[in-house]
Amino acid sequence: MPVSLLEPNPENASIHELKTTARLGTYETSLRCTAIQMLITGIPREQIYEALSVTPRSIQKWINAFNKRGVDGLIARKRPGRPKKIKKEQAQELVKLIEEPEQTGRTFWTAKAFHGYITEAYQLECSYKTVLRFFHEEGFALKVPQPWPDRQNEEQRDKFRLKLKQLCEDTDVDIWYADESGFEGESKPRRRWDKKGSKSRVVHNGDHIRMNLIGTVCPRIGEFFAIEASNVDSDMFQLFLDEADKCITPQRKRNVIIVDNATWHKKKSLNWHFFEPVYLPPYSPDFNPIENIWLLMKQRWFKNLHCRNVETLIARLDEAILDLTNNPAQVIKTTSFGILF
Repeated sequence: MPVSLLEPNPENASIHELKTTARLGTYETSLRCTAIQMLITGIPREQIYEALSVTPRSIQKWINAFNKRGVDGLIARKRPGRPKKIKKEQAQELVKLIEEPEQTGRTFWTAKAFHGYITEAYQLECSYKTVLRFFHEEGFALKVPQPWPDRQNEEQRDKFRLKLKQLCEDTDVDIWYADESGFEGESKPRRRWDKKGSKSRVVHNGDHIRMNLIGTVCPRIGEFFAIEASNVDSDMFQLFLDEADKCITPQRKRNVIIVDNATWHKKKSLNWHFFEPVYLPPYSPDFNPIENIWLLMKQRWFKNLHCRNVETLIARLDEAILDLTNNPAQVIKTTSFGILF
């Protein structure tokens, strides 16, 4: 005696509802909805099996789900996957351990060393790949640490924060940040993505082609100004101030320019024009957001760059400066930070 096949209930959804769900859903959802549509319109099952490359068992499962819950029963859900080896309750403790390697007498972790440690100390049975994935999931990445002096005077830094906050709150004051940075015509090769088993090459002959930029930025309005210099001294810094006076139109009554304690910034004969100098506390480059401009320029314009002569390097610097001067929104984004207060 032949077995009767389950049929979809056409009252559970209209053809239009099935088509809409198919169009907006995933491929799996679309396949299920199409199969039910074909059955409701009377297309033989053998043709559906062949046209959609599905099995009779799958069709029966979809009909059963449709009859119970309508189109909701045809929507494919994401499968939960295998349970994680590192449990949620352990994750927070392990993250703290990564951030504070000194707890175990180390100065830093590699993924391999961390895998070995937690396998033994926590009796975790997990692979190296699991640990590597855990690093990425928790927001860790391989980075070169920033060299940082430990000679700051916190009292001076606190006084500077307070002074800067008062200046920022004064609507008659614009704050400018100035600094110098060197740019190599043959920078150190940086990390890049390559296919496994191969390694790209960049030209590196060991030449020492170098130019400096002296620049200033106003984070409030996103204005950036810089000049190129073969060297930096008091005469060159005065030239920078003279050019800034010609090219920058102040928007507020007072314009404070914050600089570090380099000797050429403190020469008494300097003509500051419309600027009022304010000096950073010693060893405090983190208080000068123009540092972020230099990092952005080197990352975007000088990564794995090779210049065979000074002229090529100057042309590249011109492009980088022009890119920033024409993009105040990028300058604002790069230099606006709330680290001080």
